[in-house]
Amino acid sequence: MLAPTSAAQPPATQPAATPVSGSQRSAARRNRAAFWFLAPACVMTLVYVLYPILYTIYLSFFSWDGMTDPKYVGLANYIELFHAPTFYTALKNNVLWLLMFLLAPPMGLAIALYLNQKVAGMRVVKSLFFAPFVLSGVVVGLIYSWFYDPSFGLLSLILGQGVPVLGDARYATFGIIFAALWPQTAYCMILFLTGLTALNHDQVEAARMEGAKGWSMLRYVILPQLRSTTFMAFVVSIIGALRSFDLISVMTSGGPYESSTVLAYYAYDQAIKYYRQGYSAAVAVTLFAIMLVYIIYQLRRMLRDER
Repeated sequence: MLAPTSAAQPPATQPAATPVSGSQRSAARRNRAAFWFLAPACVMTLVYVLYPILYTIYLSFFSWDGMTDPKYVGLANYIELFHAPTFYTALKNNVLWLLMFLLAPPMGLAIALYLNQKVAGMRVVKSLFFAPFVLSGVVVGLIYSWFYDPSFGLLSLILGQGVPVLGDARYATFGIIFAALWPQTAYCMILFLTGLTALNHDQVEAARMEGAKGWSMLRYVILPQLRSTTFMAFVVSIIGALRSFDLISVMTSGGPYESSTVLAYYAYDQAIKYYRQGYSAAVAVTLFAIMLVYIIYQLRRMLRDER
């Protein structure tokens, strides 16, 4: 007796492929285009920013003169650094630079408010205030070296006697910082002029109708709209103060008696003059750590304010 045959089953069918829509293809093309546009910048950042930072941290644990084989010394460079009197002099000068550079954003804002007026000839005045920003640090250093010269400088003519500003350990750092504030204030002025052009004029007019003017207008209407610009001005000023180098190199070379040196110039001095690449890397890593702490703090504060 034959077993009953089961009913014929229909053949299994493969699931139909989901058609790719035109919008999906377009999004894929945009993603590929974005990748190829970003790839060169990412590679350059990796090669010229991230790799040097990591290699400098690595090198700070070695003793190396730049020619022979590096010798691993562990934390010896950092121990020597924290016992060197010049390090604390440079650190003190960096703090002084930092405090005095905090004057650049308020001064830049004051000049920007003055220049943000529709007055005949204001473009010429703007170009004069803008000029220090386009000058290189070497040129600014030479100009102020002549200005401070005790024999023929303009300062000696104004005071009626020669004052060796750059030759006196008490005044050298202040003289260099005063010279550096000139282009830094111009840079902050440009930032604030850009921010003033993006103000919400409806809010300004409404505040004027409510009777706001002068300090109340500036404090409650203009400054809140310039918050991001103010943040950027302070960040670039503080970073500029911590990485100051060119004016010191041109005007005093860290003297007299290393009284005007800062961490950036101290690192250069140890690497170029004394062939201490590992010790110089330790100085650079310390400076980078100081800058990184401040930048992270400011970024967290900005993100918290935006939330």
